[in-house]
Amino acid sequence: MGNDVHGATRDPGSSRPQEGVTEVEIRAIAEDEIAAWDRALALGFFRAHVESAADYRRMQWQPGRLLAAVDGGRHVATFRSFDTELTVPGGATVQADAVTSVTVSATHRRRGLLSRMITRDLAAAHERGLPVAILIAAEYNIYGRFGFGPATRGHGWDVDLERARGLRADLPTVPGGRVDFATMEEMRKLGPELHDRWRLTQPGAIARDEIWWKRQTGEIQVPGFDFKEPFAAVHRDAEGTVTGYAAYRVDDSWDGSYPNCTLTVVDFLALDRATAAELWRFVLSVDWVRKVVIENIGPDDPLPLLLRDPRAATPYAENADFMWLRVLDVEAAFSARTYGAPGRIVLDVTDRDGYVAGRWAVEAAADGTGRVTRTTDDADLALGAAALGSLYLGGETAPRLAAAGLVTELRPGAAAAADLLLRTPLLAWNPDSF
Repeated sequence: MGNDVHGATRDPGSSRPQEGVTEVEIRAIAEDEIAAWDRALALGFFRAHVESAADYRRMQWQPGRLLAAVDGGRHVATFRSFDTELTVPGGATVQADAVTSVTVSATHRRRGLLSRMITRDLAAAHERGLPVAILIAAEYNIYGRFGFGPATRGHGWDVDLERARGLRADLPTVPGGRVDFATMEEMRKLGPELHDRWRLTQPGAIARDEIWWKRQTGEIQVPGFDFKEPFAAVHRDAEGTVTGYAAYRVDDSWDGSYPNCTLTVVDFLALDRATAAELWRFVLSVDWVRKVVIENIGPDDPLPLLLRDPRAATPYAENADFMWLRVLDVEAAFSARTYGAPGRIVLDVTDRDGYVAGRWAVEAAADGTGRVTRTTDDADLALGAAALGSLYLGGETAPRLAAAGLVTELRPGAAAAADLLLRTPLLAWNPDSF
């Protein structure tokens, strides 16, 4: 029910310290340093006016996972990571190292502080046996050099209700189902179980922990992020089981004597297409509303096609990259997911940090299961670690990357063959910032 924004950095340059400047120490912070670390984080995000969020940061603190660059006792860069579950194609999950809260003070740019922090964190994640790392990249040109590639995309819709004329009459319904409002307290109880069921259906989705639900329902207030309580409409089937919900806000706008309100959907989960149709039917019928904005939805969600006039839905947000992914263990990562067609493709991967460098045979059976092993066979495709991260969840295609010069086809037709192998029924999508 709303997104946080993390991942800004001001360290795009060399890893060498400036001449005449003393080496800055990179280390994990102690719990009693959280207030100083939070201050550095606020400065890095240009929020010097915001009161301290140290109490909130203490809830997130884990030994060794909050890093700082320290110069003369002052925190000049911040970095945090935590482990989370990531859904991969087929519904399995893998543990991911989630990188966030990355800042470098404007006074300490181009000294390699980001390079040192992220290199340390990825090495630790690899040592723990995590197959992938993920992050939200505030700037495009930074994280590719560390082996991260864009892995999911976000999208939004702006629906003109007068033009849409409601949903098609032939859509599935839920006999005996109903929609009720839920309080924020009720959502803290109902939401986690619903989301845990939903996220296993969506490649690219990550887990939401208890702190997430407390924050998004207003139990925890974070300085600098004003909480505005949304409406929460919960759908239940005939047996009373929660099968979906929509969280939204409505502005109070009038055109003279006529209501001209916009309803903005900030979170939408549905376990099946019938539930989705019932929730959209409700959302699109709220009185006084003339326009519905969906801030973030799966890039291949069929919502426009549910309308009587699909042209009433126009893009609200650019279909841009969102979550980036870095593969740390090829065998563990690619063996966890399923595949779109039987076949075999050999990838020759370059990786300056060595985690995924080498030649890999990806083999898939007719039942969708697969395995990845090292091989000395001739390679079909050559690519870097960042491109491998983009392909892993199915959010990007090998032919498109080949057309862009990010994948090299060593055998004619290999990109198309890889596309068949790696394709997914749903495009990867992660609705949550972290």
